[in-house]
Amino acid sequence: MAFHRHTGPGSYTVGTMSERFDCHYCRDPLQGKKYVQKEGRHCCVKCFDKFCANTCIECKKPIGADSKELHFKNRYWHDSCFRCFKCYTSLVNEPFMLRENNKVWCSNCTAAEDAPRCKGCFKPIIAGDQNVEYKKMVWHKDCFTCSQCKQVIGSGSFFPKGDDFYCVSCHEHKFAKTCAKCKNPITSGGLTYQEQPWHSECFICSNCKKQLGGKRFTAVEDQFYCVECYKECVAKKCAGCKNPITAGFGRGTSVVNYEDESWHDYCFKCTKCARGLANKRFVCHNGKIYCAECPKRL
Repeated sequence: MAFHRHTGPGSYTVGTMSERFDCHYCRDPLQGKKYVQKEGRHCCVKCFDKFCANTCIECKKPIGADSKELHFKNRYWHDSCFRCFKCYTSLVNEPFMLRENNKVWCSNCTAAEDAPRCKGCFKPIIAGDQNVEYKKMVWHKDCFTCSQCKQVIGSGSFFPKGDDFYCVSCHEHKFAKTCAKCKNPITSGGLTYQEQPWHSECFICSNCKKQLGGKRFTAVEDQFYCVECYKECVAKKCAGCKNPITAGFGRGTSVVNYEDESWHDYCFKCTKCARGLANKRFVCHNGKIYCAECPKRL
């Protein structure tokens, strides 16, 4: 952007005639009178104003010999008309910009007019102003505020939602999912179990407190256990092999229950012939399990 300075008056001379000359136009004698010399011709002030004076581009009136004239690129102004189109400050001896419709602007108004506009207050953002930019939009730093609490976000973290912007706190309360355990917002990460959201650090083994995200676990009456803690603290012990019954974790996936005892399905077999008895008829004799045939041989 280039700013200009006016180049002074046009090419004519004003003075008092000391010789015998007549006006080029009206032929009145000029000796002893004020005259104007332009392009080699001498004329009285009245004829100059009528035939030779330049027209002010601002007020459209002639610029007489007694007036101060400014000109720039074949355009002419009275010095009193040479003002900023926007703020009306005089631009005599000041830098200016010639813009559309032959209007002159001062450097300050030009900078403000061409500056990007704040999306908040719609005023120009001029050089030196602190600002925030996001997706080709720009705000004054103090105009970039949370759509919910109206506090200044400035250069802080924020979350865009359509045409709105939220500070971290308002976004958490308005949009973030709430952890099923601690009831606080989940701002990042987290996991889902049975359509309920959890913080990763809240979804833990009830016994050892280790996080269960991405690991095998089981749920017992709203409590979660890792495999090791379930075996040690919760799982029933097989009446046959005396090991924990961890349905779904190991070899056996079925459990046989009889009276107050439980077995792995593969451990539930005849005491004498070792035939598997899961889902089959069996006989309990003296606290031991037999197939239907073996008690006859005892």
